[in-house]
Amino acid sequence: MLQRVYIDTSVIGGCLDDEFAEWSRLLFEDFRKGKRIAVVSDITLDELADAPLPVKEILNSLPEKFIEVILADTESRKLADLYILEKAVTYKFYEDALHIAIATIKQVSVLSSWNFKHIVNLERIRRYNAVNLKNGYSLLEIRTPREIITF
Repeated sequence: MLQRVYIDTSVIGGCLDDEFAEWSRLLFEDFRKGKRIAVVSDITLDELADAPLPVKEILNSLPEKFIEVILADTESRKLADLYILEKAVTYKFYEDALHIAIATIKQVSVLSSWNFKHIVNLERIRRYNAVNLKNGYSLLEIRTPREIITF
């Protein structure tokens, strides 16, 4: 079974960022070759709406058969609220919590991000997963593209 990798906008934009381009591009190459499935949410697509055209074109360059679009729903919004209630992240960063919640509920293989402050952060990952376990959800793997590519 192919690995389903939830990507947020930082991974997409990372393809055009000197610091992150190498690893984001390698991950996108895996998507193009069908080695992994790119999973994006409606939240990611909404964030991309205001992005520069070159960033939008990166996601659009993937074959449709290797992209899965998932939607935020009542369950994911409730889980995101629990992350905030349990202080995994503050309400100011609700969309980051929503990315985590959607990926958790849709049981992706791994969530990938370059957001080190609110997503790929060991203490926050522990808090997100504590909330997940407390509420009957599975643990969520959260990694940078570099960590995913090197496995």
